[in-house]
Amino acid sequence: MCGRYVSTRAPEDLVRHFRVTAWRPKEALAPSWNIAPTDRVWAVLERVPREDPEADATPRRELRPLRWGLVPSWAKDPRTGARLINARVETVHVKPAFRRAFARHRCLLPADGFYEWQRVEDAHTGRVRKQPWFIHPEDGGIMALADLYAHWRDPHVPRDDDPAAWLTTCTIITTDATDAAGRVHPRMPLALDAEHYDAWLDPRCRDTGELRALLDTPAGGHLDARPVSPAVNDVRADGPELVAEAAP
Repeated sequence: MCGRYVSTRAPEDLVRHFRVTAWRPKEALAPSWNIAPTDRVWAVLERVPREDPEADATPRRELRPLRWGLVPSWAKDPRTGARLINARVETVHVKPAFRRAFARHRCLLPADGFYEWQRVEDAHTGRVRKQPWFIHPEDGGIMALADLYAHWRDPHVPRDDDPAAWLTTCTIITTDATDAAGRVHPRMPLALDAEHYDAWLDPRCRDTGELRALLDTPAGGHLDARPVSPAVNDVRADGPELVAEAAP
């Protein structure tokens, strides 16, 4: 699974990297070295603007903050999202919670890297503890995590045009771990190659086979991993010191 990750890039950098055409500076999120489930996160997605509802209208690419933890449209309670932070690539296209989003609502989450935990036995005491590792691209580039999003309508808000009536949430697709990540944990978030961004984000593409082909292998490989301080275990902790190498 993927339960924590890092996203510190300025929105202006993300706009350039992902060729975003629409974003609202007033929605800016602070950089975070310890993003946890239910936090607001940056997402890149494509959709047809409401003011241009024609069937053949060109989708525009947006940078938007979403809440991590997918709440399906049919959920009775938004707390459902805390259990749906990840979707397995092997079953994402058929699971009831994800299959509609897989066909219609795909996005990318920009990340500097992610955390995983490895069980370690203390040679002196025999006690087992979990050692956190920060896993990231060797070249320091941006990871584009394959993601799904969904809109949930709050039944307690009477008007559809009230912003409080809608909650937009997301989930990270995971796969078998490779490279350095595979030495730490058996699963990892699935990142896309830049050449697949357009096809993945295009809401007009609904062919399940074509979409699954984009998720065949994690982008590029060439990941590095380093042990970091257990301070990251506290969801309230944040700051660049969390990704500094520490003695394992």
